[in-house]
Amino acid sequence: MSTDLQADASGPGALHGLPLFDHHCHGVTTAALDRPSFEDLITESDWAAPDGTTHFDTQVGFAIRRHCAPVLGLEPFASPDEYLARRRELGTEASERLLRATGISDYGIETGHRGDEILDPAGMAAAGAARAHEIVRLERLAEELMIGECSPQAFRAAYGRVLDERLESAIGVKSIAAYRIGLDFDPARPADGEVDAAIGAWAAHIADGAPVRLDDPVIIRHVLWAAVDRACAIQFHIGYGDADVDLHRCSPLLLTEFLRRTRESGARVLLLHCYPFQREAGYLAQVFPHVYFDVGLAINYTGSRSVEVIAETLELAPFHKILFSSDAFGVAELYHLGALLFRRGLEQVLETFAERDGWPSEERQRIAELIAWRNALRAYRLDAAMPETERP
Repeated sequence: MSTDLQADASGPGALHGLPLFDHHCHGVTTAALDRPSFEDLITESDWAAPDGTTHFDTQVGFAIRRHCAPVLGLEPFASPDEYLARRRELGTEASERLLRATGISDYGIETGHRGDEILDPAGMAAAGAARAHEIVRLERLAEELMIGECSPQAFRAAYGRVLDERLESAIGVKSIAAYRIGLDFDPARPADGEVDAAIGAWAAHIADGAPVRLDDPVIIRHVLWAAVDRACAIQFHIGYGDADVDLHRCSPLLLTEFLRRTRESGARVLLLHCYPFQREAGYLAQVFPHVYFDVGLAINYTGSRSVEVIAETLELAPFHKILFSSDAFGVAELYHLGALLFRRGLEQVLETFAERDGWPSEERQRIAELIAWRNALRAYRLDAAMPETERP
């Protein structure tokens, strides 16, 4: 597929024809959304906007009206009510239009978050006319075992068995340790006895009526090391997220000792989102051979300022360590904006390098391809498995 760096007429600043491997995202909903439901899906806040205000008055809200409205047949900056009326009129076609206009060739679908409300990987592949690959959430896998009343004595063996089964088709795993225990956890592998005792305590809490929610640091360390032992591609939530996260405990620098201990394991560590720690993530990607990162999620929510965020990712990090993701969830608009703003921002940054230091166009194109999809193929070990004719 062509990766000509000329601007695409459908999106100013876009890298025309550049395919994208969205290595971390979620499915979209097929529900007909009213305005409150839609606004809930375009913010990381779990609160409605204050009375008399709207989540459309944000960078992402303005970007939807500017860039998504024309895809649905409206003028740029149609009002929020006009936009949502048109969206309901089109039904599922609205999501299909937005997804198929992204140029995303591959989705890495993380299935552990509200999976019953959104399309699964197969549904996303059909809606977006793209390939879809599953990413397994480590903590959710443990929770599913406990919902199935796995005994504390059988948990470690059962977890390893189920993880192996899921990895027969999934391309990687994800941890939300940042949400549950912070990234300042003890990086050492826990002893088997510690894990068994922690599972016993968790089972007792569940029996007493507590929700099945994994937030025990010993068990989370165990599932992380289970993934390391399998030389997985391991995604970590980093930085920016909803109100459940303690942002000061989500700097990727807190993972430094864990990264030291795992750098020869064969596992790859993929730092997701990273805002406002994108420079710290770039440093880690430079000094550790198995670390990759992206600024997905931040691209959507910084909108017109996303160019600067993208530029900061290219300061220290090797170009072969940077990935693309949208982290889109629920609404296809976030996929569309993630792709459009990423292409536009990357092109503008590379053009700035050319203006300052004469970077040749063929080199800019090569770097764009690395970040857009080639790095993801290598990080997830799909480069050998995917024939050249089937690549983006």
